[in-house]
Amino acid sequence: MNGKRNFLQTLTEGRILFFDGGLGTMLQAKGLPPGVSPELFSLERPEIVHAVHSEYALAGADILTTNTFGGNSFKLPDGVNATDFNRRMAELARHAADTSGRLVFVAGSIGPSGKFLRPLGELSFEELAAAYTEQIRGLVQGGVDLLQVETQFDLTEARAVVAAARRICDLPISVSMTYENCLTLTGSTPEICSATLANLGVDIIAANCSAGPEEMREVAERLLAASPAPVLLQPNAGLPELLDGQTVFRLGPEKFAALTAAFARMGAKMLGGCCGTTPAHIRALKDTTRTLEAELSIPAAAVHTEGRVCLSSRSRLVNIGAGAPLCFIGERINPTGKKAFSAELAAGELNLAMRYAAEQLEAGVPVLDVNVGAALADEEALLPLLVAKLAAAYEVPLSLDSAHIGALKAALEVCPASSLINSISGEEGKLEHMGPLCLDFGAPFILLPLKGGQLPERAADRIKILEALLEKAESLRIPRRLMLVDCLALAVSSQREAAIECLSFIRYCSEHLKLPTVIGLSNVSFGLPARELLNAHFLTLAAGAGLSACIANPSNLRVREAAAAADLLLGRDADAAVFIPAYADWKPHTEATGHALHQARSDTGKFSEPEDALKQVVLQGLREAILPLLEGALAAGRAPLELITRELIPAITEVGARYERREYFLPQLLRSAETMQTAMAHLQPLLKEDDAGAAKKCRVVMATVEGDIHDIGKNIVNLMLNNHGFEVIDLGKDVKASAIVDAAISSGACLIGLSALMTTTMVRMRDTIELLRERGLEHIQVMVGGAVVTAEFAASIGAHGFARDAVEAVRVAGELSGG
Repeated sequence: MNGKRNFLQTLTEGRILFFDGGLGTMLQAKGLPPGVSPELFSLERPEIVHAVHSEYALAGADILTTNTFGGNSFKLPDGVNATDFNRRMAELARHAADTSGRLVFVAGSIGPSGKFLRPLGELSFEELAAAYTEQIRGLVQGGVDLLQVETQFDLTEARAVVAAARRICDLPISVSMTYENCLTLTGSTPEICSATLANLGVDIIAANCSAGPEEMREVAERLLAASPAPVLLQPNAGLPELLDGQTVFRLGPEKFAALTAAFARMGAKMLGGCCGTTPAHIRALKDTTRTLEAELSIPAAAVHTEGRVCLSSRSRLVNIGAGAPLCFIGERINPTGKKAFSAELAAGELNLAMRYAAEQLEAGVPVLDVNVGAALADEEALLPLLVAKLAAAYEVPLSLDSAHIGALKAALEVCPASSLINSISGEEGKLEHMGPLCLDFGAPFILLPLKGGQLPERAADRIKILEALLEKAESLRIPRRLMLVDCLALAVSSQREAAIECLSFIRYCSEHLKLPTVIGLSNVSFGLPARELLNAHFLTLAAGAGLSACIANPSNLRVREAAAAADLLLGRDADAAVFIPAYADWKPHTEATGHALHQARSDTGKFSEPEDALKQVVLQGLREAILPLLEGALAAGRAPLELITRELIPAITEVGARYERREYFLPQLLRSAETMQTAMAHLQPLLKEDDAGAAKKCRVVMATVEGDIHDIGKNIVNLMLNNHGFEVIDLGKDVKASAIVDAAISSGACLIGLSALMTTTMVRMRDTIELLRERGLEHIQVMVGGAVVTAEFAASIGAHGFARDAVEAVRVAGELSGG
């Protein structure tokens, strides 16, 4: 069976396809003991796994999902070979599908690693991709028809899985993100996820887990409005509750079916279930949806993206072309003509680069161009280093300006989402080498209609070169959705018709080829006086011809004004919503205007007052800047305790408040927390004995409960608690209740924090609470949290407090400890 041909063909037939439901809760119902590894249980009792698959097939599921959610080397128990485990699990699902008596496909489940990639974590892109390669190889050997990358919370990891898959197979790929309040854990919206995954060329864009169908409705609406690929939705059977010591989901099959079938009417091509759903839920869902199919008309793709390129970071989406506002790409991080910057790059330093970034973001640019190609500079080392620093400090997409393919690959590995490659020309072999790299990383690129050593002066010559490049790209299976055409703005000082030919080429790309366009704006005025005047007027003409973006210096006031006016006059600024607030106080020949660009400004590292610097550095997560400021404050006679209580604690508290208001997301929270941790590590040894006691609150024992190997959330809580003066004793993951209680007794802890990510292990939290009661230790408070844990569950097991996230954990810990 050719899985790719048959599955994708079936997907285009117009009928709704049904995935199966939850596996973990089904295995638990069939004997999986609490705290036991589902993977080991599956190896020991394969007949049970096979029986679950068969029940789902009998219930009408069109796609069975392998029991390999935790089948990567980071999660599998020691001694279990990842490739062999995944092959054996895939074979079980394959046999159940093939003996079902009808056409049933098998999806190879690939869950999250539980790790963060650099710069948020310590794992490299290649380390993660290698682990997933082992897993996918086993799934392919076992005969799966497609890959189901599910419950992902970070786009960077999703990219690594897709890259690993492409190395060893050409199976269809579904990527499913999990959302809470329409955001992933790292702050990505459904629109950002959809655009990034579409750039990666995945076949299905999906959402699963974390919510029942009612809570998932807004995510569904937004995904269906944004996704150019078919959409799969797999909600839970409601939210988990604890009943008689067992995790239960109260949303029954009929109610689940009624709510989830509504997604089909909205345009979803595939439906299924996640935690708590059973074969009965899938049977009811299929029966309910069948009654709707006569009135449904589901398009093959919900959204058309012709003429548009999408760039993204974890929490920012920038659309270029197709009626979007003119996009500025800031050109300042480029050593050309900058002696000091070139010398700094040659010395391996990046201070000026970060300053140029901050200045351009202050001016409002939505995309930063990054070029470190100075003489004597190690581009392959510097480009990924600078990209990692920029990605950690600012939430804007980047444009990577380099001809060095090794440097580009290393930089793409640390980019969070979809970066732009600047650029690929018609030079022999360029598209063949760099095009697949862009395809693998979902990186749009600027296509430069240049071949040989001559600049094509006439529009007709550029069109000829461009169409040859497009034909070659098609042969390499590189889609047009990744292409932005450079229209070659040449100097009118040496070529009288240069601007006219450029405008003609812009119109051809926009109207005939339906491709977005970009120019390097300042080239047109080279060698002439009043360059700002010429650049601004040419930009207006180019925008009228259909120009989508320009690479320019955002400090050029006239150019910014021209862009804002053009957007308004060309209907790209609805109701003058951007123009009016930016230019309400405008006066001729002054700079007393607001930002002309439509994107919101990010924090840039400028401090209003010297004494405000420490707070701002923590707020912006500038870890490298904190120690010099502390040393300066200490040298000026300020006491360490004063710096902690008056500067640092208020700053990290404000970080928490911004996180709760959804102004900050997990990357900003982590950066600020690590900056605070650096400061505290420096100041703690300098505190007097009395001060040290005053600065420290109670001891907290933290652990992930027995049977659960997930610790990202717990580690973030640890970091935040330490920053707020708590002394944290981290016992790690998969910790027995007896070890937790013993550690609390021996350390004199006043508080225990328990974490769990899985519905099968959250019940182990009760063990610790009951053991404390048995030993007469009711004075030790217990705080619980985790992705599947709710306030109702916490109350039902007798926990003293519940925290949804790390920020709330600090507040709850303070309340429970009296601090």
